[in-house]
Amino acid sequence: MGSIFLGLGGNGENQSLDLGRANRHGLIAGATGTGKTVTLQGMAESFSANGVPVFVADVKGDLSGVSMAGSPQFKHADKLESRAKELGMDDYAYSDNPAIFWDLFGEQGHPIRTTISEMGPLLLARLLDLNDTQEGVLQIIFKYADDNRLLLLDFDDLQSILLYASQNAQELSSLYGNVSKQSVGAIQRQLLSFEAQGANQFFGEPALEIDDFLKVDEQGRGYINVLAADQLMRSPKLYATFLLWLLAELFETLPEVGDPEKPKLVFFFDEAHLLFDDAPKALEDKIEQVVRLIRSKGVGVFFVTQNPIDIPEDVAGQLGNRVQHALRAFTPRDKKAIKAAAGTFRINEELDVEQAITELKVGEALVSTLMDDGAPSVVQRTLIKPPRSRLGPITQKERAIIASISPVEGKYDTPVDRESAAEVLAAKAADAAETAREVAMDGEAEVGKRSRKSKNLWEKAFDRGAKVAAGSAAGMAASAVLGKKSRANPMKSGVTSVAGSIATDLAGPMAGRFVRNLIGGLMR
Repeated sequence: MGSIFLGLGGNGENQSLDLGRANRHGLIAGATGTGKTVTLQGMAESFSANGVPVFVADVKGDLSGVSMAGSPQFKHADKLESRAKELGMDDYAYSDNPAIFWDLFGEQGHPIRTTISEMGPLLLARLLDLNDTQEGVLQIIFKYADDNRLLLLDFDDLQSILLYASQNAQELSSLYGNVSKQSVGAIQRQLLSFEAQGANQFFGEPALEIDDFLKVDEQGRGYINVLAADQLMRSPKLYATFLLWLLAELFETLPEVGDPEKPKLVFFFDEAHLLFDDAPKALEDKIEQVVRLIRSKGVGVFFVTQNPIDIPEDVAGQLGNRVQHALRAFTPRDKKAIKAAAGTFRINEELDVEQAITELKVGEALVSTLMDDGAPSVVQRTLIKPPRSRLGPITQKERAIIASISPVEGKYDTPVDRESAAEVLAAKAADAAETAREVAMDGEAEVGKRSRKSKNLWEKAFDRGAKVAAGSAAGMAASAVLGKKSRANPMKSGVTSVAGSIATDLAGPMAGRFVRNLIGGLMR
C-alpha cells in the first residue's frame, strides 16, 4: 500500500499517511499562523504526485502557488531547504503541480455552475434563511415546475415561477396546499438580497460535470482543483452550502468502490466551521451521514479549521487522520479545545499532549494517522515537510497562462441560456394577453377555432433540429474553405438534436427531481 510522507516524528521515524486509508477522512487544525496552509499544500502535492486528484478552497488567495515551482529566490526558501535537509529529504527539489483554477464568480478561474433544479428547495431554503413555512412553499413551487415540465435553470427561472406563484396563489393552493402571497414575497425578498451578493452567477448552464474534478495529466499526476474563495468568503453561507452541495453531487455521481488502494479524490474543506455555524442538529446529523457514506465512493474529506471543537463530535468521530498544529490557551474556550484535541489522540506515554499542543512551533504538529490494520498510530510530535511548489499567490499573468492550457478550457467559460421556465412562462403570459384582446374584439367562439400560438414540445424540438442541421452544413462549408475535413452529417445532426431536445425537455425536470430527492434524503 502506498503512502505520502508528512514529516519526521519525535521518535525519529517518518510519519506517513497510507493512501488506502486516506478515504477515512481527516482533520488539519491549529491557530492562525501555525502552518496549516503549508501542511495542506504539502499534502495536496503528495496526493497529486501519486495520481490522486485534489479539490481545495483557496480562502486566503495564497494556495494558487501550488501550480508553480518554488524557487531559491523566493521568500523563506532558505527555511524550506533547511527543513528538507533536517528531515533527510535527499530528493528535495522545487517542482510545480498540474492545477485547474475555478471560481464561482468566473473571475479567477473557470465558472462553476449548477442549475436551480439540481440545487433543489432544501439547500436553497438553507441558503436563503427561509423558515419552515416558506420552505414548504418553495417545495410546492418546485413540484409545480416538475409537473409542468418547466426547467428551473437560473435565477430568472426561479424569479419568474415565484412571480407566477404569487399571481396564481389560489390555483396552486387548491392543487398542492396553502401558498400564500406573503410567503412567496418573503422568498422573493431573500432572493433579491442573495442576488445582490453575486450568487446568481452560480446558477445556470453549462453545469459542472463532476468528472472534470477527477482528471490526471499526461504524467499520471492528479490535477489540483483550486477554488478561488477569497471573494466567496464574503458570503459564508453560500460558501458552506456550495461545498455541501458539491459533496452531495460527488456522492450521487461516483460509483461504490469500497476501500481502494488510493482515493479517487481528496477534498479539503477549509474554514470548515462555516458548515456548522447556526446549523440545526438535524443538518449536522446529515452532514455526518454524508461524510460517513462518501468514504465508500473513494472520496477523502479533510476538514481544515482553527479550533477542533468547531467540528461536531459525530463528524469528528469520522476523521481518522489528524494533524494538529499549535493552539493558544488564552480563554476558557481555548483550554477546552486543547483538552478536547488531546483526548482524540492515541496515548503516547512519552509525550504530554496537552502541554505539547501549546508549545508547538510553526511548522510542527501532532500527527496520528490510520495504520494498515485501521487503528490510529501513536501520536507523535512531528516536523512537517516543506512543500516543493511556491509559497504564496501567483501573478495574474501566470494565472492566465495556466488557464489557457487547462484541460477544460472553453468548456464552462461561456454561459448558455436555453429555453426554460422564464421563457415558457413569459410566452404563456403573452399568449394569454393576446388571446384576451382577441376575445374582446372577435368573441370567444371565433377565437376558439384558431390554432394555438405557442409551439408544442414536438414543434420546438424540430425547430431546434433544423437549426442544428443548418449549423452543421455551415460548419462543413467552413471546413472546406479552411481545408479541413468534416465528418458532420447535417441531416443526422438535426435528427439527433430533435431526439435530444425532446429528451431534455421531458427528462430535465425528472433528472433534477432525482438529484434533489437524493440530496433531500441526505438533508432530511
